[in-house]
Amino acid sequence: KLEEFLNFKQLKTSLKEAILLDYYTAGFWWAKERNFSVIQLSGFMNLLNFLLENLSDKHMTLGDNLKELGKAMAGIGETDSERSGELNFFSIEEAKAIIDYLNISLFKQYKLYEYLFHSPREEVVISNE
Repeated sequence: KLEEFLNFKQLKTSLKEAILLDYYTAGFWWAKERNFSVIQLSGFMNLLNFLLENLSDKHMTLGDNLKELGKAMAGIGETDSERSGELNFFSIEEAKAIIDYLNISLFKQYKLYEYLFHSPREEVVISNE
């Protein structure tokens, strides 16, 4: 179902689509295992997409993307409504867990994702004909 939602048409032959499906699927199941509510799950998936778009479309460095994550997470746990950010439906403990997850899922593999999006590759066509 997720591949349909992401509109992946060449999943069997596209390494990029397969990697992205794995990225989003792993994130989705991680959040489900943490028993996130529907709103939290939606916010988490938006965060995954936001950080990946920063890398793919805006060519952000790891440091710049970490700064963007900090801005997105700012205000979590604050009671003052003016200071709370878009992700204020997460607790401080959940925010820490999200940062830990992003560290192992995206940030530790950042160079690989940069290569995926920004390095030209030859596509090998394999056929059974």
